[in-house]
Amino acid sequence: MNEPIQDNLQKTCLYDSHVALGARMSPFAGFMMPIQYTSIIEEHNAVRQKAGMFDVSHMGEIFIDGPEAEAFINHIFTNEIRGFEPGKVLYGMMCYPDGGVVDDLLVYREFAPESFLLVVNAANIAKDYEWILAQAKANPRTGKPFDCRIVNASPEWGQIAVQGPEAEKVVVEVLGFSQARDLQFYTFCDLEWHGSRLILSRTGYTGEDGFEIYTTLDGTREIWDILLKAGVPPCGLGCRDTLRFEAGLPLYGDELSPEISPVMAGLGMFCKFDKDFIGRDALLAQKAGELSRKLVGIELEDNAVPRAGYPVETPEGAEVGVVTTGYHSISLDKSICFALVGKDFSALDTPLSVRIRKKTFPGKVVKKRFYQTNYKK
Repeated sequence: MNEPIQDNLQKTCLYDSHVALGARMSPFAGFMMPIQYTSIIEEHNAVRQKAGMFDVSHMGEIFIDGPEAEAFINHIFTNEIRGFEPGKVLYGMMCYPDGGVVDDLLVYREFAPESFLLVVNAANIAKDYEWILAQAKANPRTGKPFDCRIVNASPEWGQIAVQGPEAEKVVVEVLGFSQARDLQFYTFCDLEWHGSRLILSRTGYTGEDGFEIYTTLDGTREIWDILLKAGVPPCGLGCRDTLRFEAGLPLYGDELSPEISPVMAGLGMFCKFDKDFIGRDALLAQKAGELSRKLVGIELEDNAVPRAGYPVETPEGAEVGVVTTGYHSISLDKSICFALVGKDFSALDTPLSVRIRKKTFPGKVVKKRFYQTNYKK
């Protein structure tokens, strides 16, 4: 049953199609979004076995260009973009000075000189844009504003993700984008769709091979309809969450937040400490031992489903953490979860239990990537 649309909720350019398809709609990140069309299990398996497509037009697109664009982004972004070639994509975070996360995002180095695209989480678009503008006011080396232009173009762009082992076949044969064959993981190319720019990116959030297609709102609607007519199943945010979770990918607000740093989340490899960036000193201190909590994976012995917010305990009953995301895995047929626990309880194979209502269910710490990902390298 669809929830009533709240006055303050936005709709993507594909909203009418979702309703016409009978999708179960629900608020997410300030948008009215499709949670499922048929069932989460069916849509999850379609992506793992063949291909499915997602409306991700709610994501944000912020463009930065100008003489000091590279220097500015390197100042606010944990990963290293110097020497980063056009056509490449990098994952990383923007952090507060205390190491907490403003957002996790993708940075695209465009083909025009000193030009970048930042793709940010839907719930954080306004916050990220304001924060980026604020940081641009003072270059710490000169005391002057960074010489760059920052444009939030999110309302002008739509985005479709085509994901699964047959994603390349779909993008090439159905859409005619033969350039997809030449794209490696985390690279992109510029194309044209009816006279407008289209970005084809070999990226995704499912653990499978796949592409993200950015273009105008009209172009997004046209491409969605072409894919629908070709029989590509639409998939909702329900299975997007189960897919990303199995692949060990974090969700902002659950595994990353102002209180959960990249180091706590086990994402220190995306923080390049041989350069200066906002939050570097705090994160270095955490790496050096000033870290009280760590994000871990837990596999339960039972089929009970651990949910976000459930307490994590030692075998003796001491509470040492909390579940951030949990499911009975569709692909693995196991009850698994991410949990933020005390550092002393984060080693692999450490016995831990999850309290579900009045009963505890034993398990152990395992690697956070529960499912073997299948990216094109």
